[in-house]
Amino acid sequence: MNGGVTYGFIGLGNMGGPMAANLAAFLAAGGYPSPVVFDAAGTADRAPGGATCAPDAAAVAQQADLVFLSLPDGSAVKAVAEAIAQTPERRAAALVDLSTVGIDAARDVDGLLQAQGMAFADCPVSGGRIGAQNATISLMWAGPADLLEAHRPALESFAGNVFHVGDRPGQGQALKLLNNFLSATITAATAEALLFGLTQGLDLKTMLDVVNVSTGGSAASREKFVRRVLPGTFDSGFDTALMAKDLALFADSLRRAGAPEALTGATEALWREFRDAMPASDHMEVYCYIRDRGAGQGRRPAEDDTS
Repeated sequence: MNGGVTYGFIGLGNMGGPMAANLAAFLAAGGYPSPVVFDAAGTADRAPGGATCAPDAAAVAQQADLVFLSLPDGSAVKAVAEAIAQTPERRAAALVDLSTVGIDAARDVDGLLQAQGMAFADCPVSGGRIGAQNATISLMWAGPADLLEAHRPALESFAGNVFHVGDRPGQGQALKLLNNFLSATITAATAEALLFGLTQGLDLKTMLDVVNVSTGGSAASREKFVRRVLPGTFDSGFDTALMAKDLALFADSLRRAGAPEALTGATEALWREFRDAMPASDHMEVYCYIRDRGAGQGRRPAEDDTS
């Protein structure tokens, strides 16, 4: 990695905060310039130790060579990308978007930046807040291979799995959306299956012990259900609203592509209804939503000791 590179990081929330902290620690350990960071919700309270706080996105673009974004949706990413592209005396030559924004938004941002002579990588991540904290998340890079290799050490400071999935912005989004569709479907199906088991007098921990060494096991059952549902904490750190947003993006993209559809409609509808019923919830509370929806239909499982 070129020791003269200065990195910027905009968006220091649930995912961006831990990623920026790992990047800052890596840069400090290597004697590299500290990252320049900004968050619209308040930079000083969220900035990692050793980082330089900027007053706005334009100031980040004036001080950093490459800027990472970790923002909630496509409209936020577009607004920040436009502000960066139009910054006077801009130093930033490349932008890497770590957000989940959808295929169209990624392509729009790429076009906007190309017109200003900037490089862009569509680079969503997966692995949740715990993965971001532990630097084990997966990173799906769709953009120039040479840009990836030039900055691989910085990327590997906060991601355990760095994949070059394609050269065209939008391909990273496609992979992230299909991943989240799989995650949402498996999570909801696991909840429904376990709730059925409770009606038969089976113990929740026993079911998970068996499923997790059998063919029905998954990342959801092994991690999320054991650590978040079994103790009744429901604290994965990923909001239901974000999962519903990602599923809506996936469903729209799938239908416009003319790809086969069997489960997408049902999965999207379930998570949309769950979001509407419990808008401030953690996505693992889908277990509670399915349980209580069933109770409303006279099918509440007996002996469910989670809440």
